[in-house]
Amino acid sequence: MTAPAAALIGTAAVLAGGTTAHADGRPGDAPAPAAGPAPAPETLADPVFPNLGNGGYRVDAYHLDLSYDATTTLVDATATLDLRTTEALTRLSLDSLGLDIRTVRVDGRTAAFEQGDEKLRITPARPLRARQRVTVCVTYTVDPRRALAHTAWVPTPDGFAICPQPDSAHTVFPCNDHPSDKADFTFRVTVPAALRAVASGSLVCTENLAGDRTAYTYRSRSPIATELVQITVGDYVVKERRGSHGLSLRDVVPAARAEALEPALALTPGLVEWLEARLGAYPFETYGLLPCNTDDPNAFDFTGLETQTLTLYKPNFLLQAEPKIGSHMMHELVHSYFGNSVSPATWADLWINEGHADFYGLLYRYERGWADSLGLTTFEARMKDTYARGDQWRKSSGPVAAPNAANLFDSQRYLGGVLVLYALRQLIGEDAFHAVERAFLARHRNSSASTEDYIAVASHVGGQDVSGFLRDWLYGTTTPRMPGHPDWTVTPVPPSLTAPRRRSDARWHENSATL
Repeated sequence: MTAPAAALIGTAAVLAGGTTAHADGRPGDAPAPAAGPAPAPETLADPVFPNLGNGGYRVDAYHLDLSYDATTTLVDATATLDLRTTEALTRLSLDSLGLDIRTVRVDGRTAAFEQGDEKLRITPARPLRARQRVTVCVTYTVDPRRALAHTAWVPTPDGFAICPQPDSAHTVFPCNDHPSDKADFTFRVTVPAALRAVASGSLVCTENLAGDRTAYTYRSRSPIATELVQITVGDYVVKERRGSHGLSLRDVVPAARAEALEPALALTPGLVEWLEARLGAYPFETYGLLPCNTDDPNAFDFTGLETQTLTLYKPNFLLQAEPKIGSHMMHELVHSYFGNSVSPATWADLWINEGHADFYGLLYRYERGWADSLGLTTFEARMKDTYARGDQWRKSSGPVAAPNAANLFDSQRYLGGVLVLYALRQLIGEDAFHAVERAFLARHRNSSASTEDYIAVASHVGGQDVSGFLRDWLYGTTTPRMPGHPDWTVTPVPPSLTAPRRRSDARWHENSATL
């Protein structure tokens, strides 16, 4: 994501306790406490968003049934969650904000519930056993135009899209809103017949209903992190084409602008082919662009957002010439591998997503001779410039792998992450670096991975122990020496340097070097 909505930390107090973790970063199967059932912890103890997520269970699948009323612009919805408890529970909670909850049922029985502190707290009629499979069904209504502290909804003149990253999926549906708990998704979206509904995954069913309405059902073949879900409604046409190896490419385009946007859409097959040669086969069943039907500067404050199988854009960006958009289109495509197929175990691991997206986006740019925003035309020249800024960024934005909620999407996670990857490639060589990249993606596909997971793969596959080297680059307060470039220097940090002044809307960032 290039200019994501960085989130406000929730107001609920962090409760003590957590769960064990699988190697894939998902909540694990902790043993039932000897003292008997207890409320589930209302946090997954994320180092950036400590109130996000919920312990005591993991989600296997979400079944979302949404009905959009174009007259009221409200959405009536049912969210059905298939859970598996990791300990005996008397109460559990889901992340939830701005949802008008009507009913909650647990395994078919009416359950008591209350809302507060961005949590929906549910007390089932009977306590839940450890390792019990449970179905939670929540009916609710939501107004996509409601003013909230943060929201995923992007209202448009003809419907909506959503941008959940990093912590706003729970303004669309109640969930365990953390990338470590990926799950299967099915979406059924009912709309007036004149409109089209599209969601992450593949279309599996279309129903013509009474009242001149149509229901579209989509299912994902791969698990999705809540922050990567896409659901959109509008006056769209769906344009389909084939990519390399027969990959299904699907663009969801405002009908009135389909012809004007075609030159940008036609770039995707070549982008996929270039990236597959470096990272392997595209990891999902389909890919495409979603030029959301609004260019309102207040609709969302980023250029592109990598929701799974669809990248969200404002149409005007894609109307520019290829040298203006190609590098950034590559950035967003790379997120299908780093960020979507392999999600961050915690939000402190965001540099893996953004560093890799900028790394390959810049490589693509410079191979084509397109100057970047600084007027530079080689990767080495950009890295030398970034290296000189290293200590200043560590002072103002923290180490690369140690962000906080306010600076999460600063340049340090983008170009700072690129610099780490460049340093590793300089140390171990290009062939070993490519082997590390592919091994990391293969080992953690369809799961979540941490910075330590990347370090472990790099040390195992790269031919030498690089753990100390990478930890210095990722967590050090000063910039290490660059392998192969003993002449590169770091600009000293002025004593007066502090964190840069931020807009009152702390969710605004636009820091990708591919723009």
